[in-house]
Amino acid sequence: MPMAWRALGTHNPLSSLTRLKSTKLHGAVIGIGLGTTNSAVAIMEGNVPKIIENAGGSRTTFSVVAFTKDSKCLVGTLAKHQSVINPEYTVFASKRLIGRRFEDVEVQRYIDEVTFKIIKNSNGDAWVEVRGQKYSPAKIASFILNKLKKNADAYLSKNIKNAVVAVPAYFNSAQRQILNE
Repeated sequence: MPMAWRALGTHNPLSSLTRLKSTKLHGAVIGIGLGTTNSAVAIMEGNVPKIIENAGGSRTTFSVVAFTKDSKCLVGTLAKHQSVINPEYTVFASKRLIGRRFEDVEVQRYIDEVTFKIIKNSNGDAWVEVRGQKYSPAKIASFILNKLKKNADAYLSKNIKNAVVAVPAYFNSAQRQILNE
Protein backbone atom coordinates (compact mmCIF):
# COMPACT_ATOMS: atom_id res chain seq x y z
CA MET A 1 0.00 0.00 0.00
CA PRO A 2 1.44 3.42 -0.95
CA MET A 3 2.75 5.50 1.93
CA ALA A 4 0.14 8.32 1.70
CA TRP A 5 -2.74 5.87 1.98
CA ARG A 6 -0.97 3.86 4.67
CA ALA A 7 -0.71 7.04 6.74
CA LEU A 8 -4.47 7.45 6.43
CA GLY A 9 -5.03 3.90 7.64
CA THR A 10 -7.07 3.24 4.52
CA HIS A 11 -6.67 2.28 0.90
CA ASN A 12 -6.81 4.42 -2.21
CA PRO A 13 -10.47 4.39 -3.31
CA LEU A 14 -9.25 4.53 -6.89
CA SER A 15 -6.71 1.73 -6.44
CA SER A 16 -8.61 -0.41 -8.91
CA LEU A 17 -7.79 2.11 -11.62
CA THR A 18 -4.87 1.00 -13.75
CA ARG A 19 -1.88 3.32 -13.94
CA LEU A 20 -1.24 4.05 -17.60
CA LYS A 21 2.24 2.56 -17.72
CA SER A 22 1.39 -0.05 -20.33
CA THR A 23 0.06 0.13 -23.85
CA LYS A 24 -2.01 -3.00 -23.18
CA LEU A 25 -5.13 -1.48 -21.68
CA HIS A 26 -8.41 -3.30 -21.62
CA GLY A 27 -11.67 -1.40 -21.40
CA ALA A 28 -12.64 2.24 -21.35
CA VAL A 29 -10.33 4.97 -20.09
CA ILE A 30 -11.81 8.05 -18.47
CA GLY A 31 -10.09 11.40 -18.21
CA ILE A 32 -10.59 13.44 -15.04
CA GLY A 33 -9.81 17.10 -14.68
CA LEU A 34 -9.38 17.74 -10.95
CA GLY A 35 -9.95 21.45 -10.59
CA THR A 36 -9.69 23.77 -7.63
CA THR A 37 -13.25 25.04 -8.13
CA ASN A 38 -14.84 22.51 -10.48
CA SER A 39 -13.91 19.06 -11.77
CA ALA A 40 -15.00 17.08 -14.81
CA VAL A 41 -14.83 13.58 -16.24
CA ALA A 42 -14.74 12.64 -19.91
CA ILE A 43 -14.57 9.64 -22.21
CA MET A 44 -13.66 9.28 -25.86
CA GLU A 45 -16.63 8.29 -27.99
CA GLY A 46 -14.95 7.30 -31.21
CA ASN A 47 -12.60 10.18 -31.96
CA VAL A 48 -14.66 12.75 -30.07
CA PRO A 49 -14.21 13.57 -26.37
CA LYS A 50 -17.49 13.53 -24.42
CA ILE A 51 -17.79 15.28 -21.05
CA ILE A 52 -19.95 13.08 -18.84
CA GLU A 53 -22.74 14.94 -17.10
CA ASN A 54 -23.29 14.37 -13.40
CA ALA A 55 -26.62 13.27 -11.90
CA GLY A 56 -27.77 16.90 -11.85
CA GLY A 57 -27.16 17.27 -15.59
CA SER A 58 -24.11 19.50 -15.24
CA ARG A 59 -20.91 18.92 -17.18
CA THR A 60 -18.84 19.96 -14.17
CA THR A 61 -18.97 18.98 -10.51
CA PHE A 62 -18.10 21.45 -7.78
CA SER A 63 -14.80 20.48 -6.12
CA VAL A 64 -16.45 20.78 -2.72
CA VAL A 65 -16.78 18.18 0.05
CA ALA A 66 -19.02 18.58 3.09
CA PHE A 67 -19.71 16.47 6.15
CA THR A 68 -23.14 16.32 7.75
CA LYS A 69 -23.87 15.99 11.47
CA ASP A 70 -24.24 12.22 11.01
CA SER A 71 -20.79 12.10 9.30
CA LYS A 72 -22.20 11.58 5.81
CA CYS A 73 -19.86 12.84 3.10
CA LEU A 74 -21.42 15.03 0.41
CA VAL A 75 -19.64 15.97 -2.83
CA GLY A 76 -20.47 18.54 -5.49
CA THR A 77 -23.74 20.49 -5.53
CA LEU A 78 -25.06 18.97 -2.31
CA ALA A 79 -21.83 19.92 -0.56
CA LYS A 80 -21.95 23.44 -1.94
CA HIS A 81 -25.53 23.85 -0.67
CA GLN A 82 -24.41 22.53 2.74
CA SER A 83 -21.84 25.34 2.89
CA VAL A 84 -24.60 27.90 3.44
CA ILE A 85 -25.73 26.36 6.72
CA ASN A 86 -22.52 24.62 7.85
CA PRO A 87 -19.55 26.48 6.35
CA GLU A 88 -17.07 25.12 8.93
CA TYR A 89 -17.88 21.56 7.80
CA THR A 90 -17.50 22.28 4.09
CA VAL A 91 -14.10 21.95 2.41
CA PHE A 92 -13.41 23.75 -0.86
CA ALA A 93 -10.29 24.44 -2.93
CA SER A 94 -8.39 21.88 -0.84
CA LYS A 95 -6.24 21.08 -3.87
CA ARG A 96 -4.22 24.15 -2.87
CA LEU A 97 -3.05 22.23 0.22
CA ILE A 98 -1.84 19.06 -1.54
CA GLY A 99 1.82 18.46 -0.78
CA ARG A 100 2.21 21.63 1.24
CA ARG A 101 3.72 22.07 4.68
CA PHE A 102 1.58 23.75 7.33
CA GLU A 103 4.21 26.51 7.73
CA ASP A 104 4.12 27.46 4.02
CA VAL A 105 3.36 31.15 3.58
CA GLU A 106 0.56 30.27 1.13
CA VAL A 107 -1.03 27.85 3.60
CA GLN A 108 -0.90 30.44 6.37
CA ARG A 109 -2.53 33.00 4.09
CA TYR A 110 -5.14 30.45 3.01
CA ILE A 111 -6.08 29.69 6.65
CA ASP A 112 -7.40 33.24 6.95
CA GLU A 113 -9.52 32.86 3.78
CA VAL A 114 -11.42 29.64 4.53
CA THR A 115 -14.22 28.67 6.87
CA PHE A 116 -12.94 25.16 7.55
CA LYS A 117 -10.12 24.24 9.91
CA ILE A 118 -6.61 23.65 8.51
CA ILE A 119 -4.31 21.84 10.93
CA LYS A 120 -0.70 20.72 11.15
CA ASN A 121 -0.44 16.95 10.75
CA SER A 122 2.18 15.03 12.75
CA ASN A 123 4.45 14.99 9.67
CA GLY A 124 4.21 18.78 9.31
CA ASP A 125 1.85 18.75 6.32
CA ALA A 126 -1.27 20.87 6.09
CA TRP A 127 -4.40 18.76 6.64
CA VAL A 128 -8.06 19.54 7.21
CA GLU A 129 -10.05 18.79 10.35
CA VAL A 130 -13.83 18.47 10.13
CA ARG A 131 -16.08 17.32 12.96
CA GLY A 132 -13.06 15.98 14.87
CA GLN A 133 -11.82 13.89 11.91
CA LYS A 134 -8.49 14.65 10.23
CA TYR A 135 -8.20 14.39 6.45
CA SER A 136 -5.24 14.83 4.15
CA PRO A 137 -5.88 17.07 1.14
CA ALA A 138 -5.39 13.95 -1.02
CA LYS A 139 -8.17 12.19 0.89
CA ILE A 140 -10.50 15.14 0.21
CA ALA A 141 -9.48 14.95 -3.47
CA SER A 142 -10.23 11.21 -3.43
CA PHE A 143 -13.83 11.93 -2.41
CA ILE A 144 -14.17 14.14 -5.51
CA LEU A 145 -12.37 11.66 -7.79
CA ASN A 146 -14.52 8.81 -6.53
CA LYS A 147 -17.70 10.83 -7.23
CA LEU A 148 -16.52 11.52 -10.79
CA LYS A 149 -15.67 7.84 -11.30
CA LYS A 150 -19.15 6.86 -10.12
CA ASN A 151 -20.64 9.34 -12.61
CA ALA A 152 -18.64 7.67 -15.38
CA ASP A 153 -19.61 4.18 -14.16
CA ALA A 154 -23.29 5.16 -14.28
CA TYR A 155 -22.99 6.77 -17.72
CA LEU A 156 -21.19 3.77 -19.20
CA SER A 157 -23.16 1.18 -17.18
CA LYS A 158 -19.97 -0.56 -16.12
CA ASN A 159 -17.16 -0.35 -13.59
CA ILE A 160 -14.32 1.71 -15.05
CA LYS A 161 -10.83 0.48 -14.24
CA ASN A 162 -8.67 2.93 -16.23
CA ALA A 163 -8.27 6.68 -15.71
CA VAL A 164 -5.98 9.58 -16.43
CA VAL A 165 -6.12 12.42 -13.90
CA ALA A 166 -4.99 15.83 -15.12
CA VAL A 167 -3.32 18.08 -12.58
CA PRO A 168 -2.09 21.67 -12.91
CA ALA A 169 1.20 22.30 -14.69
CA TYR A 170 2.47 24.11 -11.57
CA PHE A 171 2.21 20.93 -9.44
CA ASN A 172 5.67 19.71 -8.49
CA SER A 173 6.74 16.04 -8.55
CA ALA A 174 5.78 15.46 -4.91
CA GLN A 175 2.28 16.87 -5.44
CA ARG A 176 1.79 14.71 -8.56
CA GLN A 177 3.01 11.63 -6.69
CA ILE A 178 0.57 12.24 -3.83
CA LEU A 179 -2.35 12.17 -6.26
CA ASN A 180 -0.91 9.18 -8.10
CA GLU A 181 -0.93 7.15 -4.90
